[in-house]
Formats: sequence, structure tokens, C-alpha cells
Amino acid sequence: MQRLTMDELKKLHQKKYRLQFDCFLAEGEHLVQELQSAALSNAALLGSELYVTGKYQDWQGPLNKTVVSEKQMAQLTDTKTPQGIVARVPMSALRGTKSALTQRAIYLFETQDPGNLGTILRTLAWFGGFTCLLSPGCVDPFNSKVVRASMGAVFHVPMAVDVALAELSSRYQTIACLDMQGAPLTSAAFQQSQCLVFGNEARGLPREQLDALGVRAFTIPGAGDVESLNVAAAVNMCVYELNRPV
Repeated sequence: MQRLTMDELKKLHQKKYRLQFDCFLAEGEHLVQELQSAALSNAALLGSELYVTGKYQDWQGPLNKTVVSEKQMAQLTDTKTPQGIVARVPMSALRGTKSALTQRAIYLFETQDPGNLGTILRTLAWFGGFTCLLSPGCVDPFNSKVVRASMGAVFHVPMAVDVALAELSSRYQTIACLDMQGAPLTSAAFQQSQCLVFGNEARGLPREQLDALGVRAFTIPGAGDVESLNVAAAVNMCVYELNRPV
């Protein structure tokens, strides 16, 4: 990973520069600890670099470390009270490998909310065995708000971005989505699902494209009066159901 100047590092708060330099920033003790933990099984993450103030100059771990001033640290972070430790992480280290993309997958269609995506990544990291596929128009998974909301799960879940909905049929034989008129989530057929598709928080999913893909619909039975579940809550329930002993 190429070395960046302080001015270039500051630009990583913008998506276009994250793409240009193929890296993003992760701030705070917990995220750095999760990064180092993930590096034990993903050697590509060892290319990450730490930037620390004097408070963390004795921080132990396998990553290269650079001590910076408090003023420089404030420029690297987007929080009001920086902890004093930030990692620069190569995005290429987190792209799904060919073997990872043969796992079961969660496909998110134009998910916009950073908190939702961060929560979903935490769920997938907890259960393991899932790849997260993001459609064009999704929130950037390396946005600082997503990274913080994921609590480090972003380092543990294989991801692929800008995956078109139409591509799913060439990757997976059985694709499922949620619909109020679908079969019960507890049905045996749901356990055969290789890819679960979830829609935009406000607009849902494009029905014509789902029909063309032969997507099978399932429903989470409820007794309340609200029209829909939060997308992160829906993913949580579906992933739990797929992992529930039968």
C-alpha cells in the first residue's frame, strides 16, 4: 500500500479519494483491535497502517505505526473528541474472494442508511458464513459512519460492491426475498435459499426484476399494525432462521 501524505490522508473522508487510493480510515481502540484480530486470518490486512498520538505510541500489534501530533490526529478524524488512534486500511483486502462468493449471501438493494448497513454487517459477522453483496446506489460500506456502526464487523465479512440485481441468477440457484404474501419463513423451502435479497428502506424492491429472476417470496409473520420491519431487523431474523437447528 502506497504511503500517503497527511493532506492525502485527510481526503479519505471523501468516497472519491477512498476509491482513488484504495483505502479508508478506521478510528478508535475497538476498531483497531478488531482489525488486528481479522488480520490473523486475512494477511492482506497486515498492509494497514496505524497513526497514533503519544498516548498510543506503545500500542502493541503487527501493524506499522506512525506517531502524529494532536493537531494532525484531529485532521484525520471526523469525531469531536478523537481517541488518538486511527488505522488506514486497504479496501482491496476486504473484497470477497472467489471462495467467499460461493457462501450464502445477503444482497442489499440500494440500502441508504449507514446505521442499517453497519448493523447488518454485525449480524453477518456474528453468524459467519455469509457474503454481503451491495447493489449500485448503496451507501459506501467504507463510509466512517458505517465502519463505526459495524463495530469492526466490516473487517470480518467478505463484501462485493456494485453488484447488479440481474447478476444474481448467474451466481445462485435459489434466491429469496420477503413479501407479505410469501410462504412462512419457517418453511423448509426457506432453508434452501442461497441468496436473500432485501430492498431499499423506502422503495423496497423492483418487482419485475425479481419475477424475471424467479425469486421466491417468504414472510415473517407478525401480529402488529405496522406495515414493515426495519431492514436490519429483517436481515437479523432471516439469518437467525437459516442458522436455527432444524
